[in-house]
Amino acid sequence: MNHPAPANSRYKPTCYEHAANCYTHAFLIVPAIVGSALLHRLSDDRWEKITAWIYGMGLCALFIVSTVFHIISWKKSHLRTMEHCFHMCDRMVIYVFIAASYAPWLNLRELGPLASHMRWFIWLMAAGGTVYVFLYHEKYKIVELFFYLAMGFSPALVVTSMSNTEGLEEVAWGGLIYCLGVVFFKSDGVIPFAHAIWHVFVATAAAVHYYAIWKYLYRSPADIIRHL
Repeated sequence: MNHPAPANSRYKPTCYEHAANCYTHAFLIVPAIVGSALLHRLSDDRWEKITAWIYGMGLCALFIVSTVFHIISWKKSHLRTMEHCFHMCDRMVIYVFIAASYAPWLNLRELGPLASHMRWFIWLMAAGGTVYVFLYHEKYKIVELFFYLAMGFSPALVVTSMSNTEGLEEVAWGGLIYCLGVVFFKSDGVIPFAHAIWHVFVATAAAVHYYAIWKYLYRSPADIIRHL
């Protein structure tokens, strides 16, 4: 007799979906590393280099951890403890990535006295989210999604108050792409290849944000050509 799967069980992707989940982020690891190195090379002072390192580590970690988790989930799913551990890491690194994505704007732009506190508060939120995943992983998915969205939108209120607003349009577009991708993030088992599509939205939004950071906070394309 077949028993119905528990309502809270995680959807099991097909082999093709597993492959798509892996490759959609695996192909971005090298570009992320190269892009991070470029920002570091274009830095004019130590603070810009530190910021480039923070942002680059968050960007690379997102794609590396995601790829490793999906490979284990696909090829080593019988190793339940290892799969569970990397699934937690995959969720935790999202908090780090959000904080790292805001770091260039919070560190390299002029902020007001109250807004400047967001430079460290966002990392406090990332730490809180990490602890939450460690304690309640997969138990309250709606709460976890709310934390991701809250952390994504809270610093935006500070960033939009900057006197220099160059690049914020791209930041807004990237945020919108992330939000649209959440529809697919929550549609595993409903929409075929939903998680891989979510990965594509993440990659697109990350590329938009990277472009804005590269263009407005480090060097403009004209400066790049001039220094070649």
